[in-house]
Amino acid sequence: MSHITTHILDTTKGRPAAGVAIILSLQHGNEWDEIAKGVTNADGRITDLLRKDLVLPEGIYKMKFDTKPYFEKQAVATFYPFVEIVFTITGNEHYHIPLLISAYGYSTYRGS
Repeated sequence: MSHITTHILDTTKGRPAAGVAIILSLQHGNEWDEIAKGVTNADGRITDLLRKDLVLPEGIYKMKFDTKPYFEKQAVATFYPFVEIVFTITGNEHYHIPLLISAYGYSTYRGS
């Protein structure tokens, strides 16, 4: 399993959000360096965001979810064109960053 995983659930439909582009970045000072990207599959997950053997350094990370195209494909207006979740990695454990979305709201939590 990858060091960082994610999944997206469209809470309006109660279904996974497929086809959402995600960019994972690491903060260096005031800059963000892109380290991985992918697109969610039919289950709302990216199974290969990072190599399984990759150990990420401690630091501040950001996952950017490009939600606008997802809603546009469904002819649904959305208030949030993208969602950014910023989090801290403090050790060599697994980090699961889920996103629950609707056209006018979102939430997240640290999953397992």
